[in-house]
Amino acid sequence: MPIPEDVTGDEIDKDVRQELQSLPKTLAEDVARNLVMVARLIDEDPEGAYGYSRVALRLASRVAAVREAAGFAAYANQKYSEALAEFRAARRMTGSVELWPVMADCERGLGRPEKALDMAGAPEVHKLDKAGQVEMRLVAAGARRDMGQLDAAIVTLQSPELASSSVQPWTARLRYAYADALLAAERVNEAREWFAKAVEADRDGSTDASDRLAELDGVEFVDALNDEDQDQDEEPEADLADDADDADESEDSPAETETETETEAETETGSESVAKAATDIAPGTVDEAGSEADKD
Repeated sequence: MPIPEDVTGDEIDKDVRQELQSLPKTLAEDVARNLVMVARLIDEDPEGAYGYSRVALRLASRVAAVREAAGFAAYANQKYSEALAEFRAARRMTGSVELWPVMADCERGLGRPEKALDMAGAPEVHKLDKAGQVEMRLVAAGARRDMGQLDAAIVTLQSPELASSSVQPWTARLRYAYADALLAAERVNEAREWFAKAVEADRDGSTDASDRLAELDGVEFVDALNDEDQDQDEEPEADLADDADDADESEDSPAETETETETEAETETGSESVAKAATDIAPGTVDEAGSEADKD
């Protein structure tokens, strides 16, 4: 797959670069550039990211960072079985529990929420850092909802991290999940309160909490750009109608002048005078009328 010239491979994390040192230099550079493309595209173009991850996997399947990147690319494309296999491989290589929450979420994606709940209660969770534990709580709450246990999902999300007034990288998503669960339980007023709190914490727009809040408040958004385009489309139609009216007036003007000329000619006495008047006056009058219409 083509890679832009501005992608050098130096953009990757230093820990990943260190892993790639086990490869020949040229190969390491190729793998690094493909991993950069995975990271660059995974949010906006998951399919493209998946393609680059497969190239990197083909080049260096024994590098844990490559297996992890392939797992996240598959996960972004809802290929949960494939993602789970890659995450397990990366975990075997590193011995880290960092991927435990996303592995549990893959179980949810495969329709096995009970397995996800089992993983949420496993000893590995205690080895996670604070961000990992919050992520595991989100997965467990999602599994509860998958099983129709809405009240249990709400209780699962209630935690010191949710109650804390400090804003952490996970705060917006945690508050959003709690608000969404409350709304599903038809606790609308509480849901609105927590959507508002999610908006306060969502500094990078990672959720659509502001839209959900506006929806609850009955606010409708109007696309001003589309309205402006529609107005511009209507203006030419109005101009064409005006032009058509002007053209009709121009066509009527010579005929009216000619009628007036004929009437004047009939007032002359004698058949020869009438004929002469019709010959000498009428053409000139029509030309003048046509010129005046053109000026109009």
